[in-house]
Amino acid sequence: MTEADILKALSNVQEPDLGKDLVTLNMIKNIMISGNVVAFTIVLTTPACPMKDVMRAASEKAIKLIVNKDAVVKIDFTSNTTSNRFVSGDNNILSGVKNIIAVVSGKGGVGKSTISANLALALAESGASVGLMDADIYGPSVPIMFGVRGVRPMMKDNGAKGLIVPIEKFGIKVMSIGLLVDEKSAVVWRGPMASSAIKQFATDVDWGNLDYLIIDMPPGTGDIHLTLMQTVPVTGVVIVTTPQAVALADAKKGIAMFAQAQINVPIIGLVENMAYFTPAELPNNKYYIFGKEGGKHLADEYDLPFLGQVPLVQSIREGGDEGIPAMVGNDELSQKAFRDFAALTVRNIAIRNANMPKTKMVEVK
Repeated sequence: MTEADILKALSNVQEPDLGKDLVTLNMIKNIMISGNVVAFTIVLTTPACPMKDVMRAASEKAIKLIVNKDAVVKIDFTSNTTSNRFVSGDNNILSGVKNIIAVVSGKGGVGKSTISANLALALAESGASVGLMDADIYGPSVPIMFGVRGVRPMMKDNGAKGLIVPIEKFGIKVMSIGLLVDEKSAVVWRGPMASSAIKQFATDVDWGNLDYLIIDMPPGTGDIHLTLMQTVPVTGVVIVTTPQAVALADAKKGIAMFAQAQINVPIIGLVENMAYFTPAELPNNKYYIFGKEGGKHLADEYDLPFLGQVPLVQSIREGGDEGIPAMVGNDELSQKAFRDFAALTVRNIAIRNANMPKTKMVEVK
């Protein structure tokens, strides 16, 4: 066996999402051959890649079929998270963040913060470096959901100015307006002040190097959304809805906003929250309290990737209230739903980065 033999065999193995072979994509590194043993590394597009077992099996099969049927194939994985953000020399805000994902909804009450928190945790569980920015200025939920109520972030000297150091909890970096103001006080700000706070969360917080920064946006389509997209190049957005008609109607407004020509931020996909109710004592039963598959039908209508369904489970609500999100709890049903959702999300981010133009900051007049 030679290195050329191995590369020829692996040129027949496709990366499932990107539609090209592993050799063309330069994903094969460190080939070592000793007798019948061949070892190499596959460089994934994200540490959270859900398709690595598929690539492992296909690679082993190709080598044994084309090169040596008695080969002992040893495959390691590493990752180099893809990014398609446009960072210019005169504006390098969040330049260390490879992917900025805004989680949005047309209306409140659809569980957007729950989706954001558990998406961030599911990505971190897979080995990605992740931050979570709570951009819901008027109704911050992250301090409660992560059990950091009353905790105040530290400051660090960056020479020219001081930077806020995010709170680290459950392996991710967290920042929220709720960490800076008394939770008993209402944030009574006009639009420009709220927008200014979002800018500061991007420019005055030490996020460092991240694979993914998940931003929990406020409901609706307003100032804060525009400010974020005018401040940093957003990789894409995830739309959250519930199956009921009133939520779907507002989700359509969110889809329409990001599809506008002057905004044109890619939509990574749509996730349906509270899709069905499953009581703990009847884990195989599904009750469609808010309607059935409304989110799936909406994704089909707009030709958007459908990122999955998250059930209405009591443990998800309890975990959020107690500061222990579902992904770090012990409910396997809800954790599987969030892992499946996260897997589809990173797949569609990788596809977006491979096939679409770089996202630039939005210029809205």
